[in-house]
Amino acid sequence: MVNAALDTVDHPCRPGVTKDTDMRTSLADLLATGRVLLADGATGTNYFDRGLEAGMAPEIWNLEQPDEVVALHRAFVAAGADVILTNTFGCNRQRLRLHDLHERAYELARRAAELARAAADEVDRAVVVAGSVGPTGELFEPLGALTHEVAVAAFREQIEGLRDGGADVAWIETMSAVEELRAAATAAIEAGMPYVATASFDTAGRTMMGMMPGALADVFDGLAEAPLAFVANCGVGASDLLVSVLAMTDRTPEAAVAAKGNCGVPHFVGSEAVYSGTPELMGSYAVLAADAGARIVGGCCGTAPEHVAAMRAALDARVPGDRPSVDAIVERIGPFVNPLPSTNEGRERERRRPARRAG
Repeated sequence: MVNAALDTVDHPCRPGVTKDTDMRTSLADLLATGRVLLADGATGTNYFDRGLEAGMAPEIWNLEQPDEVVALHRAFVAAGADVILTNTFGCNRQRLRLHDLHERAYELARRAAELARAAADEVDRAVVVAGSVGPTGELFEPLGALTHEVAVAAFREQIEGLRDGGADVAWIETMSAVEELRAAATAAIEAGMPYVATASFDTAGRTMMGMMPGALADVFDGLAEAPLAFVANCGVGASDLLVSVLAMTDRTPEAAVAAKGNCGVPHFVGSEAVYSGTPELMGSYAVLAADAGARIVGGCCGTAPEHVAAMRAALDARVPGDRPSVDAIVERIGPFVNPLPSTNEGRERERRRPARRAG
């Protein structure tokens, strides 16, 4: 079946249809402008609202429901996003094996990038396509069976698909283990792709594997290429994420730091996860994140196009302010989910460490 969503836009698999590629740029070039960039919102939670069934791999929609995938990208672009993430969070063969799709990892990744590229290229401004690269879901040796070599090969297969489909940058996200971050970064470097590195500090101010926010930059020491940006994403709530951003910008003030927080705090209504964030709250979060030093601000779980539009408006109207205090964060966007003393202690420990230069 011909995909109507791509009828007006050329891409590598559909020769003969013209498009203007003059606006295409890199994430590094956008960062060099000095303005705070806006990333998009959630993928999975928005797809559930559009009919994705629980237990399905969202990546299969790149083949079976491409119009829905493109529609969500278009909605985020229309809301003002400068960076959109592909529908490939779990598009590595380890995770896809759960759905018997592991032999199609490259195909699904490439198609996802083509769909995002099509939506980005429809507008007369630069929109970066970031190839989402999430964790494998497996533990590394000696805690589990996953080896560095196997992980690098899986991530490289995915990233090569993203690259060949037109992604501009690999967006390594929601990681918790140092070993997995380094494996994904190594794969991006081998595939010739610039990359950003993202961790989720959702366990008492640390990742699930114990890494503190200020230590994220150290993970990539010794690699041939450093990340373009260090990102805190997902987690338990926007307030908690902002404390992670403060710790990261304290530790590496010259680095590009990004924030992609959940839309408020999740809670369950029956079996459905509902997020507490309103567009107004996410607008306040965006301004606080920028004042905390974030160079890219976006939303994660629960963040819909209307939230991204509110963040765009808030950033456009922003008058830069002082770095926010903990009290200011709580007052404007709500209490912390993690215990406040532990996050404060973590920040103080990070602040006392000697600063290092990014890259």
